[in-house]
Amino acid sequence: MNAKTTLEVGKDANKPEQLITEHIDIWTSAILAKSTSGRGSSKKYELYGISKLRELILELAVRGKLVPQDANDESASVLLERIAAEKAQLIKDKKIKKTKADGKVNEDEKPFDLPREWQWTRLNFITEINPRNTNVDDKTKASFVPMTLITTSYDGVHDSESRPWSEIKKGYTHFANGDIAIAKITPCFENSKAAIFRNLENGIGAGTTELHVARPFGEQVERNFLLLYFKSPNFLTMGQKLMTGSAGHKRVPRSFFESNPIPLPPLAEQKRIVAKVDELMLLCDQLEQQTEASIEAHATLVEVLLATLTDSAGADELAQNWPRIAEHFDSLFTTEQSIEALKQTVLQLAVMGKLVPQNPDEEPASVLLEKLRKERSEWLQKTKEENPESKTMLKKLKKLSDASAPFGIPSTWKTAHLIDLCTYLVDCHNKTAPYVDSGIPIIRTSNIREREFCMTGMKYISEETYEYWSRRCPPKPEDIIFTREAPMGEAAIIPKGSVWCLGQRTMLIRPYHKYVSNQYLLLALTEPHLLERASEHAIGSTVKHLRVGDVENLNIPLPPLSEQHRIVAKVDELMAICDQLKEKLKQSQETQVQLTDALVDSALG
Repeated sequence: MNAKTTLEVGKDANKPEQLITEHIDIWTSAILAKSTSGRGSSKKYELYGISKLRELILELAVRGKLVPQDANDESASVLLERIAAEKAQLIKDKKIKKTKADGKVNEDEKPFDLPREWQWTRLNFITEINPRNTNVDDKTKASFVPMTLITTSYDGVHDSESRPWSEIKKGYTHFANGDIAIAKITPCFENSKAAIFRNLENGIGAGTTELHVARPFGEQVERNFLLLYFKSPNFLTMGQKLMTGSAGHKRVPRSFFESNPIPLPPLAEQKRIVAKVDELMLLCDQLEQQTEASIEAHATLVEVLLATLTDSAGADELAQNWPRIAEHFDSLFTTEQSIEALKQTVLQLAVMGKLVPQNPDEEPASVLLEKLRKERSEWLQKTKEENPESKTMLKKLKKLSDASAPFGIPSTWKTAHLIDLCTYLVDCHNKTAPYVDSGIPIIRTSNIREREFCMTGMKYISEETYEYWSRRCPPKPEDIIFTREAPMGEAAIIPKGSVWCLGQRTMLIRPYHKYVSNQYLLLALTEPHLLERASEHAIGSTVKHLRVGDVENLNIPLPPLSEQHRIVAKVDELMAICDQLKEKLKQSQETQVQLTDALVDSALG
């Protein structure tokens, strides 16, 4: 870590900029990849360090550690006396109702210590909770604010729609210019959706019922300071613990909103805090922009360099282009996105015939395909009377046209339709199976990711169901299961010793193993551009899916058999390197997150 320890940073409340600048490497290096699922999904990231820095700024602000105190400031206790006087006058004028709230906070309720001139109070003492707009003509134009128009920004900005008051006065939450609101429903509360209502049409508005609203008495409280507290991590954490209701519909109770202890600084200090937060959040914005620009530039560099590999004329030219990447390997492949790009490039090179050199002495794929077709035809003819699938395969194969190469391939290769490389290619039973607590696993589309089976959420069927669901072609070890939908294009090989059933929207691919390596075919089915080509024929208005015929007619580049095995071995070797890079990155990310959390804890300490 830097020469200045995190403990020293925690004590240095008068120079918060140093918290950013002296530890900028920590804030900008803590980057996490967001989880994604399915092939083709973009790898997104979270700037964890900068996010934690923003939270820390808010927490320091409301604890009195962001700006120095000024002995000349009027104490917050005087503010509370003035608020009490204004409140009493409003009650006397019958503008608000009298409440029992006195703002006092017991010692055991105070979550942290405050500077000397600060005071603890409660929201229901310094504001009116959930006020109503009265005596408004129905024809008056007002602002309507649904939850979608309230942002998570720290400054509480919002948008609005113009509506007649008659349309929104009933069944919605009321508010006016200067009111402060927080979302009370999950996940909007946890995401810190909150607003200070400004520029409302005719000064009034109404909106989503999922808001708690506070209207400060007079001008003794800086509204933006209150908003900072509502967005501070401590407040959000406490509120989340007290949520009530069913999953997905939990809400923060009004009692928490109005009675939770609130730290109140002198008014002058409130304004200084708000100004300092504005200044530091701007620095965070700049850090975020610079970090994102750096990530994008890095991704572009990786993309350009990897493109030199795929643009290589063959394995020999690839070998010439590889050193410029190998020389900077450790600095190039340092993100989830770059490692994934490398994996996809390896797969693409594999099926383009550029990953391993060709051997002119090997039997070309055209001869291999002729032998395959002859032997398979003879076998299907022998079995067609006892197995209807054999007869179906013969009919489909008879109708096949020549397959065109999807890109340039070596002269010893041949392009074939997927069905032309198979003994059988069978669709699933297109109904939801009756599940049982234990039995034979049924492989659904959610159980296949990145050429592997995922056992999470596995469902089971009985032996009887399996017999019926698999009557066309019982899956065997070494067969490939391929998904047609949700998502399209995932595939995996059934391991030895397994008895599995096809789930909905999957297909069983049984390669003609004597001439086609199932491991090579798996690579060909999951290379990045095959799915792009197949998607052109996908149908469906909401969830796109491939028809059985589209899968059968996928164009597969086929190398000689020995080269298939060499390709698989090389891919395995390079994927192992990618996995090592990924593990190294994971460990680095964990370290950066730990450093970030330690820095935050020490700064608050």
